[in-house]
Amino acid sequence: MTYLDHAATTPMLPVAIDVMTAEMGRLGNPSSLHAVGRRARRVVEESREIIAAAYGARPSEVVFTSGGTEADNLAVKGIYWARRAADPARVRVLAGAIEHHAVLDAVQWLGDHEGATVEWLECDARGRVRPETLRAALADSADVALVTVMWANNEVGTVQPIAELAAVAAEHGVPFHSDAVQAAAHLPLDFDRSGAASLALSGHKIGGPLGVGALLLAKPGGLLPADPVPVLHGGGQERDVRSGTLNTAAIAGFAAAVEYSAARRADEARRLAALRDDLVAAVRTAVPAAVLNGDPVDRLPGNAHFSFPGCEGDALLMLLDARGIACSTGSACSAGVSQPSHVLLAMGADPARARGSLRFTLGHTSTRADVAALADAIEPVVERAARAGLT
Repeated sequence: MTYLDHAATTPMLPVAIDVMTAEMGRLGNPSSLHAVGRRARRVVEESREIIAAAYGARPSEVVFTSGGTEADNLAVKGIYWARRAADPARVRVLAGAIEHHAVLDAVQWLGDHEGATVEWLECDARGRVRPETLRAALADSADVALVTVMWANNEVGTVQPIAELAAVAAEHGVPFHSDAVQAAAHLPLDFDRSGAASLALSGHKIGGPLGVGALLLAKPGGLLPADPVPVLHGGGQERDVRSGTLNTAAIAGFAAAVEYSAARRADEARRLAALRDDLVAAVRTAVPAAVLNGDPVDRLPGNAHFSFPGCEGDALLMLLDARGIACSTGSACSAGVSQPSHVLLAMGADPARARGSLRFTLGHTSTRADVAALADAIEPVVERAARAGLT
């Protein structure tokens, strides 16, 4: 198998497997006061310190969750509820039109069920939300509860000007959340300097286990007027904003992956960017009509996202899969009906182009052999898909 879908999930790093496996053989609920509970708590707190150091946060700002989706929901819903409780007039939520569904659907749910007025921030043709767009939306900010814009897009890989966007939000006293799930593995994130009130992270995008993540959450005051209202209620384990028995083994594996990746981030980003550029060149040579989506320079180092005119993305994906190449389509499938990518539509692409796209993403196991395999397969696959056409 040639695996070109690291943005969906990347293989666990051996160091994370070793740490997690060892911890799974040990006892201890980290909320218990006896010796084995205190031992587990020590593992959790040491992991919290590792993750905080890697992303420029304080340990007290690391709130463990079950993954990026929960982290995004806690931030988006919880901050909205807290702001509404303090000031019922704050009903507007400003969100990037190209957000991952973990944010997109959470924001829409607030509009459908919690009285929020949702405003989608437009992006340019490269998938970037510009600071001036946010500034215009905040011209009258008295009724704005929060702003949320992802750090880097999961489909086309475009990196957003987060510090500038967060600064605009701060000028108006509005909390700023960012889904940093895709960025955390490859970009130097500094929570303290970002200006964001919260950032979402996910373990399995970094080489850690599935089912664990974190919300980097500023302390109340300044960027965040009050802690988010909890989405889950129970023991209040994480700062009273996230309840649930902590998964010590998964947290330890997550921290091991973060520490390993952070120490090698710059070198790995350069390696992946070179591989990505080779992949882009190979696809363009084999299929001159292919269109590279997203910013050609300011993008995630392992991301190459193409539209193939006249082709159905799902057909391309399955034809490549039959040749042992795994990638992702730029469209989502709902009830068996292919839908255009909301990201590409927001970038101004027509529906046909938005349906005929593929995402190739590289990670720590990627090699030149993977790029060569795609280079050999892509031309005949596109030719066959083009003969079938769009349905």
